[in-house]
Amino acid sequence: MSVNITNAFVEQYSSNVTMLSQQMGSKLRGAVDVETVRGKNAFFDQIGATAAVARTTRHGDTPRVDTPHSRRRVSLGDFEWADLIDDLDKVRMLNDPTSNYAKAAAAAMNRTIDDQIIAALGGSADTGVAGGTAVALPASSKFATAQQADGLTIAKLLETKFFFDNGDVDPSVKRYFVCGPKQIQDLLATTEIKSSDFNTVKALAQGDINSFLGFEFIMSTRLAFDNTNADDRLCFGFTQDAVKLAIGAEPKAKITERDDKSYATQVYYSMALGATRMQETHVFQVPCDE
Repeated sequence: MSVNITNAFVEQYSSNVTMLSQQMGSKLRGAVDVETVRGKNAFFDQIGATAAVARTTRHGDTPRVDTPHSRRRVSLGDFEWADLIDDLDKVRMLNDPTSNYAKAAAAAMNRTIDDQIIAALGGSADTGVAGGTAVALPASSKFATAQQADGLTIAKLLETKFFFDNGDVDPSVKRYFVCGPKQIQDLLATTEIKSSDFNTVKALAQGDINSFLGFEFIMSTRLAFDNTNADDRLCFGFTQDAVKLAIGAEPKAKITERDDKSYATQVYYSMALGATRMQETHVFQVPCDE
């Protein structure tokens, strides 16, 4: 079997998948810092906090304040998606934006992006000049184990808010809370919710609003369960600058005929990216029992 697959045909398919990726959307990409990088590894500098020095004498020496510096490394991974099509009519439809193959490729890429960001939120971050030191999310950035038996409650959200407020996190930086559908259900069912809160959470569950207690809520089914307690879904409160998403190669498509597969048409898509947590004080892990 054969079909005329020109460069323009492939480019149109690639453009369609890119467009669909933007429209269908990674749920978390817009909630983190994104930067285009080159190479297999990328490094991002961190600058620590300093304090001003009081002037005590006239014409005294200019004080020198040593600003603490550190680095985070992102190792980029290559991600692929491919499928074989043996129906000529379906091949001809590939450059149609409504093609199921274009939608499947876009959805697969978006899920991968979300998985990388979620892994960066709760995983270890490579730190140091060469990125050789793995820094885990500390216990101080996690909700108290003794209180995690419940699902998502107002108390857990208030504790998350307090964590950021008490850590002097810039209030102008947008805050997010990513959780699963069960956690929204938990909020609606909680007995401690006041009537005004109930109406707000009900609107949140219905999709009428997306914010509560200063957090923009993101609903995701990609969140993992706790390794030590399989019933606990690990949700996260975080700020816009908490994670860096590094894009090494924009998604690209190839459509070729495979003579080793009965001359079926192969649709192939790939991209390169990675993510890392930039600041432990800007992420708060909240286990929620399911």
